[in-house]
Amino acid sequence: MALEVDDDGLIRLQKLLAQSGVASRRKCEELMLEGAVEVDGEVVTRLGTKVDPATAVIRVQGKRLPPVSAHVYMVLNKPRGVVSTMSDPEGRRTLQDLVADRPERLFHVGRLDTDTSGLIILTNDGDFAQRLAHPSYEVDKTYVAEVDGDVHPSTLKQLRAGVILEDGPVEVRNVKLVMGPQGNPTGRSIVELTIHEGRNRIVRRLLDHVGHPVRRLTRTQVGPVKLGKLPVGEVRELTIDELGTLLDTAQL
Repeated sequence: MALEVDDDGLIRLQKLLAQSGVASRRKCEELMLEGAVEVDGEVVTRLGTKVDPATAVIRVQGKRLPPVSAHVYMVLNKPRGVVSTMSDPEGRRTLQDLVADRPERLFHVGRLDTDTSGLIILTNDGDFAQRLAHPSYEVDKTYVAEVDGDVHPSTLKQLRAGVILEDGPVEVRNVKLVMGPQGNPTGRSIVELTIHEGRNRIVRRLLDHVGHPVRRLTRTQVGPVKLGKLPVGEVRELTIDELGTLLDTAQL
């Protein structure tokens, strides 16, 4: 987004809000006068206020407005069979092959198993990628798994209580049965579960541990970012709200 800044690199706050898509210039001025806009933790009501669009931490009605930057933040719906790297010495299909038309040098935030499909975030912001992938920030990740067998309520209760694997305990934030085997032509069950772990093949190991080996697995959500109807192999940019929430999560 190209902004008209002054010689000091500053821009009037209401103009920045309007150009960022918050609302019309007049509505943005009303929001400021109502005390709904914060800059670096302080409520700003003076309409002549100027800010640095690259560094100011701006919130509108409590929601973070991402800073203006050259960074890109995208969601990819990774197909099965694609390795979660940007290059592969074995010549397998990679994430880079799916975004070969992009000029940026992109990083992936975390990984998905080669045989797992779904949501993976790509960015050229290295700090953002590193922080979000770090377990200390506990970003929730939601998966939909097709598993063998009939998943009973007692198994769901066992998962909610937490499971101890060979490399330590796993906290399951939420789990529910989406479809039992009687409603699935394959005779398998479909479960949805949310965890914040990023350990290797953690969802598959978790469900195998409770007696329901995974046959197909898709990640459908990371933090506030949902896969939705994004076609397999396609990308989209994060929305302002999604990015703002993730920047707060990563404390950036």
